[in-house]
Amino acid sequence: MNGGSHLTLILGGARSGKSARAEALAAAAGGPVSYVATYSVGADDAEMRARVEQHRLRRPSHWRTWENEWDLGTIFSAADGDVVLVDCLTLWLSYQQMQGLADPAILDRLEAGLLVAKAKDVRVIFVSNELGMGLVPSAKESRGFRDLAGRANQLVARHADTVEFVIAGLALTLKGGV
Repeated sequence: MNGGSHLTLILGGARSGKSARAEALAAAAGGPVSYVATYSVGADDAEMRARVEQHRLRRPSHWRTWENEWDLGTIFSAADGDVVLVDCLTLWLSYQQMQGLADPAILDRLEAGLLVAKAKDVRVIFVSNELGMGLVPSAKESRGFRDLAGRANQLVARHADTVEFVIAGLALTLKGGV
């Protein structure tokens, strides 16, 4: 899986094992890895800080880490032969919404990043939550975010060479694969 553009999308629910799967794929790719952490590090939420720390401890120290960087096109342009692991798309979407962007603009930014990755011949692994399998949220904002995440997942899946769905730590290949 070395060299050449290749886009992988790893979907799953909370605590499904999707991040561990993506990290294993990145490590197995056989080259340098850039890890894009899409959660704002300065959060006041102690439980979320603990989750972020769990991810930090699990990553090899030689991986390049991008924190608090949100322009995927810039990151993919700077990849320089690295496998780029974006964990996770759902939090990236949330950040974009918090910046006041409307859904079409967010999806345009995402697609622009995907096009840069393809043009620069970068291998990218996206991790994203599948939010559409549960109950319909009662709050309008929650339904809107669930819908945005679903559209973003579909967008990435259209561009992806490989799509996997992780359940209980087991990966089910939905598209592509080996």
